[in-house]
Amino acid sequence: MATGGNSRTSQCQKPTGWLGRLVLRRMNRGHSRVTDWGLSHVGIEKHYTILDIGCGGGRSVSKLAAIATQGKVYGVDYSSEAVAMAGKINRKAVEAGRVEIREGSVSRLPFPDGSFDLVTAVETHFWWPDLPADMREVLRVLKPGGTLAVIAEVYKGAKTATARLAEKYLPLTGLKLLSVDEHRELLAGAGYTDIQVVVEAGKGWICALGRRP
Repeated sequence: MATGGNSRTSQCQKPTGWLGRLVLRRMNRGHSRVTDWGLSHVGIEKHYTILDIGCGGGRSVSKLAAIATQGKVYGVDYSSEAVAMAGKINRKAVEAGRVEIREGSVSRLPFPDGSFDLVTAVETHFWWPDLPADMREVLRVLKPGGTLAVIAEVYKGAKTATARLAEKYLPLTGLKLLSVDEHRELLAGAGYTDIQVVVEAGKGWICALGRRP
């Protein structure tokens, strides 16, 4: 968990204050392309009920709401700054009842069992406090046959400068970087089926998909 006040690492993990708001705006811009790429591997129906975990500044929620036009998209983040910004960015959809943003933790999601057709996690799972347990918690809120899509722009073993730098400074950042095989093993161990892991090797991007049986 974040412990460093306004350090860059803690602000990425849990944005707070004015610096956190700047980080959230940067995330909205910087994560847009990898989000689009990751979602291109997911079949999303117009009527879907969707949860975006670690919704940050709310850009992914906006993208999902633009696809699930007859459904509803929820965003959850344990940063109050993120919740406020995501709500502001999605204000019209919130007012229309098509988007809802809540404060909460992936370790204890504030939703009943079997709530969602799709759960997305963009640039966030490597910060989760207990990956195996948290993946099971996500499985709990998926409907039978529902899909989890984990999307990130770095993974262990990627042949990119970003990945090499991230791996070099792992002890300082607290990131939990996983290889392609470790993503498969994580999802399988948590009880997911139909697991697929797609990479864009030249960019170091990864999209791991799994279904609730």
